[in-house]
Amino acid sequence: MPRMCVARDQLMSVAEKLVHQRGFRATSVNDVLAEAGVTKGALYHYFPGKDDLEMAVLERAGAAFLKCLDEVLAGPSPRECLEHFFASALKHHRKERFVGGCLFGNTALEMSDTNRRHAVYVEGIFDQWTNKIEAVTRAGQSAGQIRNDIGARDLAQTVVATIEGGIMLSRLGKNERPLRTCLESLRTFLWTRRMS
Repeated sequence: MPRMCVARDQLMSVAEKLVHQRGFRATSVNDVLAEAGVTKGALYHYFPGKDDLEMAVLERAGAAFLKCLDEVLAGPSPRECLEHFFASALKHHRKERFVGGCLFGNTALEMSDTNRRHAVYVEGIFDQWTNKIEAVTRAGQSAGQIRNDIGARDLAQTVVATIEGGIMLSRLGKNERPLRTCLESLRTFLWTRRMS
């Protein structure tokens, strides 16, 4: 890989790590440069400003997240797809020791009132996430595995919102119980009685 590409990837990886830990406002360009070991000229060669670097970080993380969703929402039945997704979410945050939380949830809370560009992008990620859950949920309703007295879109939004809340509370307390409890509650909420 050419040296310049390495510098760009390095800048983005460092920026993503710092932003995930501290947030966008608390992460300065100088923080990124010091951690990455590159010059300001290298940064501005790729990114005209801090906002552009932040958007590149969000876009790269978004593409990786959506690809991961496609992988974890896999299984022989809709219910098993969601079970695999739930287990993967808990496993991922357990591995991270509940540090950092969800980059997109963090960004929504931090930037939605102050940076429209960031907010619009993150809103799109949440919308795509919800679409993917909705498709599985609709298939589960057709198969009689998931309750059908509530629309698939509403169920999908409830799944996303509940998981985001669980991630936030587990991050706050640095333990898995809130997220695990939220996932158990989703199972109770989603599955039809005969599938229990």
